Amino acid sequence: MQAKDRNPPDGGYGWVVVVSAFMVMGLTAAVLKTFGLFFVEIQQHFDELASTTSWITSVTIAIFHLGAPVASSLCVRYTHRAVVITGGLLAFSGMALGFLGLNMVWMYATTGFLQGLGISFSWTPAISIVSHYFSKKRALANAIASAGECAFAFTFGPLFQWLICQYGWKGALLIIGGIQLNICVCGVLMRPLTSSCLLEASHSETETPAGNSASRIVKEDKCPITHKTFNWMLVRRPEFVLYAIFGILAAMSFFVPPLFLVPLSYSLGIDESWTASLLSILAMVDFAGRLLCGWYANLHVIKTIHLLTMTITLISTSLMLLPLANDYLSLAIFTGFYGFFFGTTVAVHITVLADVVGMPDFDSALGLFMLIRSTGGLVGPPLAGLIVDMAGDYRAGFYMAGATLVLSAGFLVTLDQLQQRKERGSQTNTKPKNPILPYLSLDLLKLQ
Repeated sequence: MQAKDRNPPDGGYGWVVVVSAFMVMGLTAAVLKTFGLFFVEIQQHFDELASTTSWITSVTIAIFHLGAPVASSLCVRYTHRAVVITGGLLAFSGMALGFLGLNMVWMYATTGFLQGLGISFSWTPAISIVSHYFSKKRALANAIASAGECAFAFTFGPLFQWLICQYGWKGALLIIGGIQLNICVCGVLMRPLTSSCLLEASHSETETPAGNSASRIVKEDKCPITHKTFNWMLVRRPEFVLYAIFGILAAMSFFVPPLFLVPLSYSLGIDESWTASLLSILAMVDFAGRLLCGWYANLHVIKTIHLLTMTITLISTSLMLLPLANDYLSLAIFTGFYGFFFGTTVAVHITVLADVVGMPDFDSALGLFMLIRSTGGLVGPPLAGLIVDMAGDYRAGFYMAGATLVLSAGFLVTLDQLQQRKERGSQTNTKPKNPILPYLSLDLLKLQ
C-alpha cells in the first residue's frame, strides 16, 4: 500500500469510513462498558458468587486484547472490510447464544469468548482503516471515530436497563445481538484502499507502449493477489518497545478510576442518585475531550507525541487532586477534569502509534500494541485493590494511578528524544556537500 500510504485521500469517502468506525466503536466498546447492567441479573439467575459471575466480563476483555494481533494479521492478509463483517457476526452469535443461558460455563463461552472475539475483530480493523484513509487529518479522524464509544455509552445505559425491565436479561441479550448486526453494515461501507499496485500500474503506463494495453491489464489483475505479512519483528524496534511500555503503564492506570469512583463517592456519604450522575459527567466530558483534542491536533501546532505527553501529565495531575474532594461538587469537578483529559489522550494515542512505526507496519503494530497493553489492564485493578486494602482508603487507588501515569510520561519523553536523535543523524548523513567549494579552489589556482 505504498502509493496510498504516501498520499491517502484525507477526506472524501474517508469520512464515510470515519462514520462507520464511529458506529463500530459504539456497538463494541460501549456495549462492553455497559454490560455491568447484566451482572446482578445473571448472578441471581444462576445463584453464583460475584467473583464467578465477573469472569464473564474478564473473559470478554481478555479475548478483546488477545484477539487484536489475530485481527490485525487477518487485515494484512485479507481486507479490513472482511474482518469487520466477521467480527459483527461473531458479536451477534455471542449475544444470541447467550440468550439460551444454559449455565455459567455457557455464558463464559458465548457472551465472554465469542463476544470478546467479535469486539476484537470489529474494533481493531475499524480504528486501523481510519488511519489508512487519513494523514494530515488523521488525529481528527481518529478522535471522531473513538468518540462513538462515549456517545453510545451515554445512551446504552438507560436503553439496556429498559430492555432488561421489559424483556428480561435473556431477551435483552438477543435484542442487543440484533443491534450489533449493524457492525456488518458498517463493515460493508469500509471500502478497502487500492493496494500498492497503483504505483506499479503507473509505472506500467509509462514503460509499456500505448498499444499494448493487454499487458497493462494483466499486470493490474495480478497485483491484488500479493499480500503483506504480519511484522512480528516490531518488538525489536526500540521506538515501538518504548511506546508499548508506555501503553502498559497507562493501561494500569486507566482502569482504576472507573472502578473506585463510585465506592469513593459512597465513602464520602454522597447519595446513590448523585453518584450515578458522576458516570454521566465522565462520559460527556470524555466525548468533548476527544473531539476538541482531535481538532487541535489537526492544526499541527505541536507534534502529536508532545500533545500526548501533555495530556498524560494533566491526567496524572487530576488523579492526584481527585482524592482531595470532600463533597459532591468538588468530586464532580475533579471527575470532569479527569474525564476530559482522558478523552484527549484516547483521541491521539493511536495517531502517535502510527507516527512511531509508519503506516506500512501500522496494522501489525496496532495488534501487538493491544496485546502487550492488555497486561497493564489485567495487573492494574488488582494492584490498586491491594493498595486500597493495605491503606484502608479508596483514595490510595487514585494516587497509585496518578503515579503510574507520571512514570509512563517518562517513557514518552525518552521516545521523543530517541526520535529527535535519529532525525538529526539522518539529516547529517544526507546533507549535501557545499558545491561552491570546488569552484573556489579552481579560481584560487588560476590566480596563482
